[in-house]
Amino acid sequence: MPFHMRFGADDLLRCRFGISPLWETHQALYTLLRPERHGYHLPWLRRMREAVDRLDLARMSLLAPAASGGYHPDFLCPPPVGPLSSFEDELTRVRATDPAVVRAELARSMADTPGAAESVHGRALLADPERALGELTGLLEQAWLTLLAPDWPRLRALLEADVAFHTRRLAEGGLERLFADLHPRLIWSDGTLTITNRGDHVRELGGQGLMLVPSVFAWPEVIGGFDAPWQATVIYPARGIGGLWAEPDAETSDALVRLLGPNRAAVLSALDEPASTTTLAHRHGLALSSVSAHLSVLRAAGLLASRRHGHQVLYERTPLGMALAGR
Repeated sequence: MPFHMRFGADDLLRCRFGISPLWETHQALYTLLRPERHGYHLPWLRRMREAVDRLDLARMSLLAPAASGGYHPDFLCPPPVGPLSSFEDELTRVRATDPAVVRAELARSMADTPGAAESVHGRALLADPERALGELTGLLEQAWLTLLAPDWPRLRALLEADVAFHTRRLAEGGLERLFADLHPRLIWSDGTLTITNRGDHVRELGGQGLMLVPSVFAWPEVIGGFDAPWQATVIYPARGIGGLWAEPDAETSDALVRLLGPNRAAVLSALDEPASTTTLAHRHGLALSSVSAHLSVLRAAGLLASRRHGHQVLYERTPLGMALAGR
């Protein structure tokens, strides 16, 4: 049963990307509740085991339908309003939700999980939606602070690299090229984007366009829809998550270290995905000025290329840099 999003002329001009720390937090919690989604994230789960044990997921488990196409409350993870918002700003939006909307969406979501609405926690959530909102946003905040915030520079760098890659695809061949390999369940044809296995539904975008949100923890799903008045949005797995939690090799190639010095060799070896000066400084524990100097030398030697993405400059290896780094 497909979900169709139909584009008009104005919608074709209003497709844009956004990055959402709230969405990542929400999807990280769903990853904890769905063992089949652990996959690439097992190293993260092992590292976060103690923090996970301190989270009370009983209420959230009622809002995570196991069936494909089940409804998740939109108010808990609204589409981002810009290219990159802070977690705090996004959570403030959620906390301002009308309790009547909270109750309606909680009831709709629990209807997709047999017995959820009749459970002790389910009855409590529906009986006092204002309190339910406070409990659920409190869980999201706790999950953000303990599970994601420490790794956010790494996650953000990967998500920004994905946006940069797909922005180039859009520039090269329009929406047809963009959607060609975004996800196997996304099909673009005759001005309509179809998500297969997401429920039998049609939405006319009506000039608002489409928000595209790469996600680390959405894997392996593609998530789409949102009824009006929400912005039509598609959340898809970001590129490069296979190596996200891999730690750098304990020892960079001795020959590369002798050639470039330890810090430049480490910077070059770790650039499996485009990254900014700030991200690299955080990753390697170096001063921004030092990383900037190393990047300038590597770029002058033809080992790196740089390009601007928004307010940031991202660096990536050239073919020569890849060969030298052995990647």
